[in-house]
Amino acid sequence: MATTAELFEEPFVADEYIERLVWRTPGGGSRGGPEAFDPKRLLEEFVNHIQELQIMDERIQRKVEKLEQQCQKEAKEFAKKVQELQKSNQIKEAADIIQKLHLIAQELPFDRFSEVKSKIASKYHDLECQLIQEFTSAQRRGEISRMREVAAVLLHFKGYSHCVDVYIKQCQEGAYLRSDIFEDAAILCQRVNKQVGDIFSNPETVLAKLIQNVFEIKLQSFVKDQLEECRKFDAEQYLKNLYDLYTRTTNLSSKLMEFNLGTDKQTFLSKLIKSIFISYLENYIEVETGYLKSRSAMILQRYYDSKNHQKRSIGTGGIQDLKERIRQRTNLPLGPSIDTHGETFLSQEVVVNLLQETKQAFERCHRLSDPSDLPRNAFRIFTILVEFLCIEHIDYALETGLAGIPSSDSRNANLYFLDVVQQANTIFHLFDKQFNDHLVPLISSSPKLSECLQKKKEIIEQMEMKLDTGIDRTLNCMMGQMKHILAAEQKKTDFKPEDENNVLIQYTNACVKVCAYVRKQVEKIKNSMDGKNVDTVLMELGVRFHRLIYEHLQQYSYSCMGGMLAICDVAEYRKCAKDFKIPLVLQLFDTLHALCNLLVVAPDNLKQVCSGEQLANLDKNILHSFVQLRADYRSARLARHFS
Repeated sequence: MATTAELFEEPFVADEYIERLVWRTPGGGSRGGPEAFDPKRLLEEFVNHIQELQIMDERIQRKVEKLEQQCQKEAKEFAKKVQELQKSNQIKEAADIIQKLHLIAQELPFDRFSEVKSKIASKYHDLECQLIQEFTSAQRRGEISRMREVAAVLLHFKGYSHCVDVYIKQCQEGAYLRSDIFEDAAILCQRVNKQVGDIFSNPETVLAKLIQNVFEIKLQSFVKDQLEECRKFDAEQYLKNLYDLYTRTTNLSSKLMEFNLGTDKQTFLSKLIKSIFISYLENYIEVETGYLKSRSAMILQRYYDSKNHQKRSIGTGGIQDLKERIRQRTNLPLGPSIDTHGETFLSQEVVVNLLQETKQAFERCHRLSDPSDLPRNAFRIFTILVEFLCIEHIDYALETGLAGIPSSDSRNANLYFLDVVQQANTIFHLFDKQFNDHLVPLISSSPKLSECLQKKKEIIEQMEMKLDTGIDRTLNCMMGQMKHILAAEQKKTDFKPEDENNVLIQYTNACVKVCAYVRKQVEKIKNSMDGKNVDTVLMELGVRFHRLIYEHLQQYSYSCMGGMLAICDVAEYRKCAKDFKIPLVLQLFDTLHALCNLLVVAPDNLKQVCSGEQLANLDKNILHSFVQLRADYRSARLARHFS
């Protein structure tokens, strides 16, 4: 076929075509050629060539038919397009004419031209409907250029706003298919923002109207469905939903701020948000505080129920205030001591739950309160925290702990108040952290800040006063316990043994038990407190401990060997005092140890010892009181040396 095609030349001449074919065929040349003339071979070549030409003819014919069909199709499409363009122009022309007629008709008197005016108005209306329908169809087909043309024509018609409404309605068809309506709305607005400028001459107005439609219809309906049901029966879920929906709505608004929506888009979007939530935000703080009170009360009641404890009534008013003043001034336990069985009635779990609920309330308050109401609303939440955490829980535990402290003369008393102190300190830190982290930022620029600081100060001072009272009474109990140990374990013969040469012990049994008890209490105090409080309480305990031992030693008469044993006891007490790590306490026991030397020193050396570094500054009566404890004091020689 390729060879056949090569034989065709322009212009085509049949004789020349056959001549070229013969010339190319072997045996088809003239008698004088290189090959002998072969008529059979030439005939065979002609027959084959005719068949090839027939096949070529059929193929060309099919191709011609296909091209003719394609040409006819394109001709029809072109004709249709021409018709549409002609029709489009006739619409534009008709719209221009009817628009002008409509304007002219407005100036004509109705009584004389009522029929004409009516016909023009009817035609105006019909054409307007046709244009809107054309716009609708073009939008469904996705023909942006046609939409732009029709919108430009409709711009001068009253129905232009209806055209915009149609566009907004159709934009939202199939737009809300995900589970997140806010994400759907953001994607819709982003898509329209890219498209609206290619269609309308006022894209910012159209986009703003779309956003308004989304907020006032779609989002408002969704918010109502999410809130109305739980609003009546489930305050917790209602507040969570309100916070979540408001947050997501404001986040959507922030995304929309990047679009051109006109001059004051911030005010525009704020008004849309307010229109959705105004009925819920008006009484938000009432719902919040009501829920927080009931929730806090439930947390506390559930805790006391778990302890099988019925809360005692802590009275208020004249009698209770009088008792409190007397107790603070005299440190006397007013009323019978109660047995708390080691229970502090303070729970870190309860505290964490109360603080968590309050933290969430502060977060919702920050988000949902009007800026002008924020400090006042935050203060209301803070007062609820104070009521349930500080008063109903901590203060109640302190009062119960105080009532549980036994009298100072009780034997084998269990001192649990230090456990109350330890837990109360931990809770104070948590309370103070929430105050600084979550309340202060909400009221920092408001007069409510000083009010809250003052309220916190009063609460802490009241509780510290009760803690101080409890610690003081606990120290008294410790002293009472040590007195019991000394009274039970210390024998007169310890310091005046019958056989001076047969004393085998290094220190007395009373000393061993007292030191063991003191070390245990020191460790407990260190674990119960922190910072300077530890040193303050240990100093007070150390001073009282020293006074107790000092007065205890004054009760006995000492032989020489008994004095040595007393010195050994005081040395052990001094070793115990070192655990306090309080210089004053150690100094007191160093001095006491030096005083005990007066019990054993030779009479001739008494004046020298008394003038030594540790005793020189002491009152002479104190020195004399210790010398008088010597069994040999009444001897003329000793009295003469010390006089």
